[in-house]
Amino acid sequence: MTIDLHLHSTASDGTTPPDELMRLAGAAGLRVAALTDHDTTSGWAAAAQALPPGLTLIRGAELSCRWHGEGESIALHMLAYLFDPADPALVAALARVRESRLGRAERMVALMRADGIDVDWADILAHAGGGTVGRPHLAAALIRAGLVADTQEAFGPRWLGNGSPYRLPKEDLDVFEALRLVQAAGGVTVFAHPRASVRGRVVPEELFGQLAAAGLDGLEADHHDHSPAERAEVRRIAAELGLFTTGSSDFHGTHKKVRIGEFTTAPEALERIVAGATGATPVTGVAG
Repeated sequence: MTIDLHLHSTASDGTTPPDELMRLAGAAGLRVAALTDHDTTSGWAAAAQALPPGLTLIRGAELSCRWHGEGESIALHMLAYLFDPADPALVAALARVRESRLGRAERMVALMRADGIDVDWADILAHAGGGTVGRPHLAAALIRAGLVADTQEAFGPRWLGNGSPYRLPKEDLDVFEALRLVQAAGGVTVFAHPRASVRGRVVPEELFGQLAAAGLDGLEADHHDHSPAERAEVRRIAAELGLFTTGSSDFHGTHKKVRIGEFTTAPEALERIVAGATGATPVTGVAG
């Protein structure tokens, strides 16, 4: 059974609509696919309706979180699976994060335009198609303007990456609040790419124990932003804390040079997710 538990669609910052994404997942040989758009469940219905026969959809989201340590704070992402999408507290929290993302992106565009960079906010919104707007949408605008060759270049320090004058902070959920919200909504949580040092600062190791004590369920180990040593480190931490590990592509379509199913999850980890969730259930496509 081929299981990929981290896929993005145009409901956030992917380039593939949710329905087409499910068809691609089936064609890629997946038996189980999780839709985990950033801070939104808006793609769930379209994905469920488009499932090819035999493909099971795990409905989820990737939550924008932040850990506030003594004198520092570090952004991180939390994958949430099979939670109740109508839970009022979680719905309100995700709406706040999306609104913050939108305002941040608009301010970043204003800064670029003030420097004579030819990007247009209305054009970016049109290309986002109602999805959660993020830096990849701004990167796509820079590509369309011929200013960068690809998303990787756009995410460098000259444009939208760390150290860029155009990169602004956004509102994130406190990571412990995020855990509480997902648990209350009947979901299961997995810390996404927790040791991906290529993305910037990573959290101190003692935080993993604190998160586990607060109810964290798993760690994403196999990910293209993890080196082999980092994957091994994640597995060690998970084993010490009794957490399961997952593997996934973090597929974004043309934004990133990864393929669906590039990394996969063991069936035993999926079983723990399904057994631990009470907010939603997997959906499997049937022959028409």
